[in-house]
Parts: sequence; C-alpha cells; structure tokens
Amino acid sequence: MKTIDYFAYLVENIHTTIIATVDDAGHPVTSAIDMMDYDESGLYFLTAKGKKFYQRLKAHPHIALTGLKGESTMTSVALSLQGEVKEIGPDYLPRLFSKNPYMYEIYPNETARETLTVFKIERGHGEWFDLSKRPIERDQFTFGDDDMVEHGFFITNQCIGCGACVAVCPQLCIVDDQVPFQIEHRHCLRCGACLKECPVNAIKRK
Repeated sequence: MKTIDYFAYLVENIHTTIIATVDDAGHPVTSAIDMMDYDESGLYFLTAKGKKFYQRLKAHPHIALTGLKGESTMTSVALSLQGEVKEIGPDYLPRLFSKNPYMYEIYPNETARETLTVFKIERGHGEWFDLSKRPIERDQFTFGDDDMVEHGFFITNQCIGCGACVAVCPQLCIVDDQVPFQIEHRHCLRCGACLKECPVNAIKRK
C-alpha cells in the first residue's frame, strides 16, 4: 500500500488513536485523540487551546501514536507512527466538523468551537503491523520528506547456511535457498530468536 492508503485506514477504520507527547519534565503523557482527516501531505486532528495536550504540542511538537483495530489480538491490525506536528489554526475546522459531525455534539455552540484549533502531522514515518495474517505482515512508510530507516535483523555474509535460524523462526520468514540466507522483513516479528541462535554471529540488528 501507499502512504496515503495507510492514512486512509487510520482515519476511516481506526479513527481513535493513543498519542504520546512529553511534558516539561520530559515525561511521557498519553491522550486518546481522533484522527479526523488526511491528504497526501499528512494527517489532521483538533484540540482545544485550554487543554494541557495543546500546551504540550506547542512546547514539544513531536508525537508518537498507535491505533489498533480488531476483535482480538490475533485479528488485530496496528498502525503506529512518529512525526512532527504543526498548528495550522481554526480555518480547517469546518472541514473536520463536516467529516466528523459528532463533534457538533461535543462542541454544540460557536463559543465552545472558538476554543478549538487544528494540528497537522506533516512529517514522519510509520509502521503497519497485521497480526490477522499468517505469516504476519508488516510494512514501513514515510511522509513529508522524512528519511526511511531500516529496522530489524539482517543476515550478513558470515552466514554458513547451517539452518539454525530457520529452525527457530516463529513466522518461517527466513529464505534458505542460497547462502547467505535472507529474512523476509515484511513477515518478521523482530523477536531476535535468529540472532540468539546463530552460531557464527552472522545476524545483525539495525
């Protein structure tokens, strides 16, 4: 999927996310925040200027969030991202309210709505993690010119093809048709079992 497809899934299927910010002491604080709109350049949400959440965003404009959808752990899809946020002001509010009409019940009068402002997550990177599939499926994406950074475990040329890693991989995502073996990262749990088991230290973590 493309980045905008992940944005669409987050807004239209998950919607309510848990966002982590930091306070002035550098301690993490979480808030339940609805992702209300998206376009190719980022995600949009709103908050009231009187909230401590607003103050934290202004002081430390970087967030991490996770949204989860599923009836149980084994049927769940998780989407997580980290990014930089920017206050774009109230001009975008009519669009957010039109797409999220329940907000009229929470803020039913104009005076209350005047306390609101819109933020955009405009630069960052994220990860898709789908436990409902066998093997599991994961993917990474970036937006707003953020750099893609590889994560996970990689098999180097030190590999001797012994198969010890294949035997312990819980998702059977190690391809052993040539040496060095390769890890199918889109199916990897990143549990580290292969790293622990390799007798020649051929597996490295990035």
